[in-house]
Amino acid sequence: MKRLPLRHVSIHGHDVRYRRLGPTAPGTSSAQPIETVLLIHGLAGSSKTWDAVMPLLAERYDVIAPDLLGHGESAKPSGDYSLGAFASGLRDFLAVLDVPRVTIIGHSFGGGVAMQLAYQHPELLDRLVLVGSGGLGREVSWLLRLLTLPGFEYVMPLGFPKPAVEVGTNVGRVLGRRGIRSERLGEMWRAYASLAGAPNRTAFVRTMRGVIEPGGQTVNASDRLYLAARVPTMLVWGDHDAIIPVCHAHAAHDAIEGSRLEIMEGMGHFPHVEDPERFTRVLTDFLDTTTAGPIGPEPLRDVILGNVD
Repeated sequence: MKRLPLRHVSIHGHDVRYRRLGPTAPGTSSAQPIETVLLIHGLAGSSKTWDAVMPLLAERYDVIAPDLLGHGESAKPSGDYSLGAFASGLRDFLAVLDVPRVTIIGHSFGGGVAMQLAYQHPELLDRLVLVGSGGLGREVSWLLRLLTLPGFEYVMPLGFPKPAVEVGTNVGRVLGRRGIRSERLGEMWRAYASLAGAPNRTAFVRTMRGVIEPGGQTVNASDRLYLAARVPTMLVWGDHDAIIPVCHAHAAHDAIEGSRLEIMEGMGHFPHVEDPERFTRVLTDFLDTTTAGPIGPEPLRDVILGNVD
């Protein structure tokens, strides 16, 4: 698979890397406005996670996938890694790219960022798609909870040694050339390998501790999910997700009036990687059968106070 080249912009003095593909990419023109799709990766991930999906979507949409600060090839400053900071950062990122509105698709931690962006800056949102999203319940895998234990960051270098990561990556390449591969395990390995660098580990720990503790997830958007009914919303989950249980998808679907729920059988936590063609079909059907933007004219105040019939 040919990897899309990274572009970059500087925001508040920090380098933000991103990939962009589609009919309205700079240097092209279109007779009609093309909708923009923003793809947000998860913890210890990067825009690479969308490599197989982007070309499929870009046939009809302007597709943008950034590396969040602290992730991938973007800067890793010593600063704020809260959901609110990521949401504000994406607002500024879209402003710099002169993109007024987007359909935002967030995977795992990126789903939490997507919900925060929708909450803080609803004027930017055309649609919301949550893929194996965090922030919808307490339960999360024991491994992520283990990584939040006090002092764990001091022993992380022992668990993520660079030589071992390099050997594992080379073995994976050899197996891949021989046709022996698992897309799910491959994506998990890329996340693991990204933590071999000290700046990555520091950013990862700060980000994770903002949303997870040893007892589970600390951020829960369930009490505000009704606000998502203001725009077309879809939840996509693998029925074999071992990171965030599929019951979160059913509960969120019940809480968001008019939402769509797609459970992908046989898929784990990375349906967009495990079967990108199937994932893209689900996504494009949602885009084709919904209208971008707010569903009703009701002011936000009336929605919050329950004054909407």
